[in-house]
Amino acid sequence: MTTSMKSTALEPDPAVDGAAVGVMQRITQATPVYGLVFLTIGLAGLFAVLLPDTFPTLFNLRAILADKSVIAILALAATIPMITGKIDLTVGYGIVLWHILAISLQTRLGIPWPFAVLIVIACAALFGVLNGLLVELAQIDSFIATLGTGTVIYAVALWHSGGRQVVGELPEGFLDLAGGNFLGLPIGAFYVLAISVVMWLITEFTPLGRALYVIGANPKAAQLNGIAVRKHVMGAFVASGMLSGFAGVLLASRLQIGQASVGLEFLLPALVGAFLGSTTIRPGRVNVWGTLVGVAILAIGISGIQQFGGAFFVEPLFNGLTLLVSIGIAGWAQQRRNHSIKRRIAERQLESVAPPAPSDTPPHSPSSAG
Repeated sequence: MTTSMKSTALEPDPAVDGAAVGVMQRITQATPVYGLVFLTIGLAGLFAVLLPDTFPTLFNLRAILADKSVIAILALAATIPMITGKIDLTVGYGIVLWHILAISLQTRLGIPWPFAVLIVIACAALFGVLNGLLVELAQIDSFIATLGTGTVIYAVALWHSGGRQVVGELPEGFLDLAGGNFLGLPIGAFYVLAISVVMWLITEFTPLGRALYVIGANPKAAQLNGIAVRKHVMGAFVASGMLSGFAGVLLASRLQIGQASVGLEFLLPALVGAFLGSTTIRPGRVNVWGTLVGVAILAIGISGIQQFGGAFFVEPLFNGLTLLVSIGIAGWAQQRRNHSIKRRIAERQLESVAPPAPSDTPPHSPSSAG
């Protein structure tokens, strides 16, 4: 979702799209919006039928939730700047440093794990501030700015680790952050649920959330209406950084080692999940539950394909193709919206200059009066 892609590109607008009057018209308008939800359910059902012994099992559910919880948090982190029409690539690059730092602070410096977690999240927030300054003050495109800072942060991770694994004795409390279970499910899934609920309440039911969506749709109009665009965009990058830092902590707790070769593979699926989120649940908007649906369809699809014996390259291929499809849908919808707006403006201009229609009533004759 770069600055050339509006955060409301797919959102239905009766003034532009027209009101659906028939059943087929309603289905046609609803398919791009809710089709991904039904596709996710259908895909899960298909794999359950084809792989009855392995796919529809509690073991497989636990594996998916444990494996994808970090990606889901990164996708939610990327969702926040996307609501404002920006993109944050450091969610993928940053987690490389954050998970290494979470371990090295404890094993090398002897910092207690609660303080180590707070330091990592604070550092991630500071990098969010840096991204916000580059995008809003220096006016650098968010894609370029976060690509640059992401590359720098990856270089810092390589320098800090020396290109080697960071290992050591970790306390039990830190390991339980990602390794514990609650109600028979991995605790990471409940982190995702809690973050999602908080983000949903803020984005859908508070003035802050409405301001973020207005900025994503039209930043100039938002500024004219008194919204502090710069402050809100910078805040979005800070929130994104904090979530990516928390994801790095969970990754460190789960892996129990830190290495610079781990983390970058999370960038693409996180962005895919956020992009797919703009096509479902909340009509056309980048939204929380849509992001989770996007992550779910990736998790279900990859899990099913791998259980069928898919090759090692299936996962990146699936992620890449899905990303292209999701961006293509959003771009097509935005072009369709722009075309519809231009057509309706032209129609109204023609109506305003058209001569009045002749009246069927004969003109009043003075001679016929009285």
